[in-house]
Amino acid sequence: MKKQRLFNSACAVVLGFVVCVNAEINQESSSKTGSSNQPTYTYTIVDTGQIRCYDNTIEIQYPKAGAAFFGQDAHYNGNQPSYKDNGDGTITDLNTALMWQQDPGPKKTFQQALDGASKCKVGGYDDWRLPTIKELYSLILFNGTDPDPMSGNDSKQKPFIDNKYFNFKYGDLANGERIIDSQFATSTKYVSTTMRGDETVFGVNFADGRIKGYGLQSPRTGGGKTFYVLYVRGNKNYGKNDFKDNGDGTITDKATGLIWMKVDSGKLKAGKDKDGKMNWGEALEWSENLEYAGYCDWRLPNVKELQSLVDYTRSPDTTNSAAIDSVFQPTAFKAESGKDDYPNYWTGTTHASISYAGAASYVAFGRSFGWMQDRRTGRYELMDVHGAGSQRSDPKSGDPSKYPHGRGPQGDVLRINNFVLCVRGGIAELQSIGPKVEMVKSNRQFQNFQPLDSGRRPMGQGPSGEDFVKRLDRNGDGKISKSEFDGPAQHFNELDQNNDGYLSVQEAPQGPPQKRR
Repeated sequence: MKKQRLFNSACAVVLGFVVCVNAEINQESSSKTGSSNQPTYTYTIVDTGQIRCYDNTIEIQYPKAGAAFFGQDAHYNGNQPSYKDNGDGTITDLNTALMWQQDPGPKKTFQQALDGASKCKVGGYDDWRLPTIKELYSLILFNGTDPDPMSGNDSKQKPFIDNKYFNFKYGDLANGERIIDSQFATSTKYVSTTMRGDETVFGVNFADGRIKGYGLQSPRTGGGKTFYVLYVRGNKNYGKNDFKDNGDGTITDKATGLIWMKVDSGKLKAGKDKDGKMNWGEALEWSENLEYAGYCDWRLPNVKELQSLVDYTRSPDTTNSAAIDSVFQPTAFKAESGKDDYPNYWTGTTHASISYAGAASYVAFGRSFGWMQDRRTGRYELMDVHGAGSQRSDPKSGDPSKYPHGRGPQGDVLRINNFVLCVRGGIAELQSIGPKVEMVKSNRQFQNFQPLDSGRRPMGQGPSGEDFVKRLDRNGDGKISKSEFDGPAQHFNELDQNNDGYLSVQEAPQGPPQKRR
């Protein structure tokens, strides 16, 4: 049964599904999947390709309407990815009408990437260009797996791009790179700066599924940072929004066919003890139950829908605003810096690794903070590390105070409780049945953990933290280092409560022992 996306004036519950009644169905629709290379809209958003459902840690069967975790990305079927290999080194996206270079070739500096567009003659065409961030992001797919940044093995990983059509490569370990060093350049420069004043360009990392702002100088080599490059041609209107204020608290993007809330959860839930921030499960529930501006068919957007709203000409430092069109009214709040900033908005898209699904994607409409450690002094400094308009991920639930210096190579600040901006309209056919659950069983050791500060062992669970440490402690020092840990990197950081780089017996998870992978 499908939850129809309608323009409505009243709501009702029918057979467990919230549907809208006495309403006129929106007759506008995006191009049918793969049916034409001429989209109805100038900015057709391609589905993320995420077809599996997750709870806070693992893959699950599709939740029913009204159940926890209902309304996530996989529940809503959009314009499915569809490509055509033209046999001449080019790939046509049948949804967006964009034509792409198939092989990125060797990495280039940003200036080489800009200069190389006019020299590119792939397929016999001479009108190639370096894509904007919105053009390049149209290719991302969230059926990929997020690898451990420090891992040297990509054999079981899946990239966040269709590698049946595009020649994707992970980073070159033999050249001193990490497997996640597969950043692709765009022509979209950050209107502010990142780190300590670095000139920055936005790029898509198809190895780990993120948008980040990258300094033009490489911190590793000291020379110009290099990127993979996919040139594009066609549909020069792609990524250009056309907003209309409907006068009822909603905004229609006539370029995409999506209708958005003009205000966010921070404005709707403002009041004593309510600031509009919520964890991922709460964001799903709130969106599915929302009645706003006379409509009840709101949903938590998928990450590609939400990223379509970013205005990359705006930033807190240059326009004193969020990176979104001024027709919207995002919540301003005091961020970690103590200064006014703007939200990270949750999406319904899980950011999964091979064996763990504890993170979901968000888009930063304010600064993308991170804690960078000075190697000489050891002191941590908070700075905008990836820029307003980045797309990263947060744990779906938990206590932000357990991450005092963030997580990841740039110490990404983890808020966990983020704001919500809901969407309706477009192509969003409800799916009630999904594929067979396949997430590897080894992850289930994390499913039933007690909170880290509970001091108790889950009832009925066998071995204690001592067994866990004994199993992994290879050098016999009575604790587990990052190199000895056999789970996802994000789990190590979650368990390491005192941030000393080791897991003690007290910090070790409680549960049945697992074989090393």
